[in-house]
Formats: sequence, structure tokens, C-alpha cells
Amino acid sequence: MLCEIDYQAPGDLLKDRIILVTGAGDGIGRTAAKTFAAHGATVILVGRTIKKLEEVYDEIEEAGGAQPAIIPMNFETATYKDYGEMAELLEKEFGRLDGILHNAGILGSITPVEAYNPQVWEQVMQVNFNSALLMTQAMLSLLQNSKDASLLFTSSSVGRKGRAFWGAYSISKFATEGLVEILADEQENLSNVRVNSINPGATRTAMRQLAYPGENPAHLRTPADIMPTYLYLMGPDSKHVNGQKYNAQPPKEEAAQESDAL
Repeated sequence: MLCEIDYQAPGDLLKDRIILVTGAGDGIGRTAAKTFAAHGATVILVGRTIKKLEEVYDEIEEAGGAQPAIIPMNFETATYKDYGEMAELLEKEFGRLDGILHNAGILGSITPVEAYNPQVWEQVMQVNFNSALLMTQAMLSLLQNSKDASLLFTSSSVGRKGRAFWGAYSISKFATEGLVEILADEQENLSNVRVNSINPGATRTAMRQLAYPGENPAHLRTPADIMPTYLYLMGPDSKHVNGQKYNAQPPKEEAAQESDAL
């Protein structure tokens, strides 16, 4: 969807909106949080490493953004009770959520399924899928309190077409795509919550470097380069969009997509 890839967001696109970003301490999550704040949102920074979240907090304030909030959360060990307590805190503080970007994720192993370590498999599924599901269950009523809420899940090309050796990461993204379809259908006539997925594509992040150590990162788009689609899907111009699968980068020749999993 090229028009969204080239989307020109007005400076006040997200004014007065409350948006939660997971994995906000690094990579795409960090850039998304700062970008949402730069366009007027009050951002809730959620992640595992407090020091990194505090750095993002300071950068947002120094740039003149609305004061963000920090909620430390280890997605590998968090339970539904933890997410419920977080929802209670946010309801007391803000009363609603206008958006969630589920961005937190881990790579796991690049290996054949028959050799995949079961503990690593469970860890990947917990962080990439189960945590997003549990958080969404806990936060859905807060999103329903909004007049225009966007629930955005991070997907991948290997969550739309299976590829050898991508194992748990790929399966977690297939599960994510299924959850998006179900939630979108359930919310269609029930609330003002729209649910979509976004595939960042090959982006210059630490996870990408881990998956492709021999790749020159200078040849990849940066997280800032792909923010137009994120802004479009978080802002009011996408109010009519529900249950869709978006790509944050232009389509490539099919043969070139083999290296586009992250």
C-alpha cells in the first residue's frame, strides 16, 4: 500500500492521544514512541530495561513532547495478573487508551524444527505472542473507552508465508496474524477499535543484525524511514481500516523477499 508508505503526517496527528508502545527501549519501538510523541501523543513506554526506557523518556521531554509514562515489564515472565494491574493503573491515570503498538519481540533460533530447543520455542511464543494476547485482553476495555482506537500488531513476511529454519519466530507471527483477523472481526460492530498488523520489512535493528550477521546494515532502511505507515495506522486517517495486513516498505521482486523476514 504505497500511499501509506509515503504518508505525510501533520504535526498534530496524534494530539491528545494516549498510546502504549511495547519494546519501547530499542529499535523500532524506541523510534515509534519518539515519533508518536513528536506528533502530539502521550506515550506509555513499556519494556524490560528501565535504563533504556528512561533514555527514551528523557529524549521525548527534551524534544518538547508530552510527559510520557514508564511501565517496566518482562514479557517472558509477566502473567495476566500483571497485565490486569497495569490496566488498573492506566485506567486510574488516563481513563482510556487510544492506541497500542505491540512491538516487543525476540528472534529465538534460526534452525530446523526437528532441532529446535523446546525451551527456546516456548520463550519465543511467550514474548512474541502470548504476552501480546494477555495484554490485549487486559487493555481492551481501555481501548473501547476511546472514540477512535488503533490496536496494531507487529508481523513479518515469515508470518504470512512460512520459510525454512524460522521456526518459533515464524509460528509466533502466524499466530499474531490469526489473532488480528479474529479481533478485527469481533470488534467490527462492537466498538471503535480497529485491529491491524504491520510488517516492518528489512530494517536496521539489532534483531535484524542477529539474524543476518553478514549483511551490511547501511543498505537497510532505518526505523525512522518506515514510520509513515505507523503514523497512518495510529492516526485518524486510518479510522476505516480494520483487519488488514500492512507492509511498511515498498514491495520487492519475489526473489528478493527471501531476506525480508525482519
